[in-house]
Amino acid sequence: MTMEFDNNLPIYIQIMNYIKREIVTGRLKAGDKIPSVRELAAELQINPNTVQRTFQELEREEIVETKRGLGRYVTSEEGKIMTIKKEMAGDLLDRFIHGMQELGFTNRDIAAIVAEAVDAEERR
Repeated sequence: MTMEFDNNLPIYIQIMNYIKREIVTGRLKAGDKIPSVRELAAELQINPNTVQRTFQELEREEIVETKRGLGRYVTSEEGKIMTIKKEMAGDLLDRFIHGMQELGFTNRDIAAIVAEAVDAEERR
């Protein structure tokens, strides 16, 4: 895994977002083992404490679980994964709508543009 870090966002949050994206896209599946703190820190060339904080937050959010002596695994709870997916979709929509409003589009305009784009995508 390679990542280019954004100086405006804490690294542990960027890693969390990356892992969440890997889960919701299915590249990391429910029940899959995730790399150890040492492995991920070496791969990303960052401090292991940063990776540890990432994993603690993912565990707190119940996205990963530790199996004592075996490592960390993606949650098997499909409902939790769907919740993450919906949250990420909501964030994307919020940014899109805000950007369109900044361009001067009304909510009705935005809905029409999205409907046109979806129709065009279905015709492909």
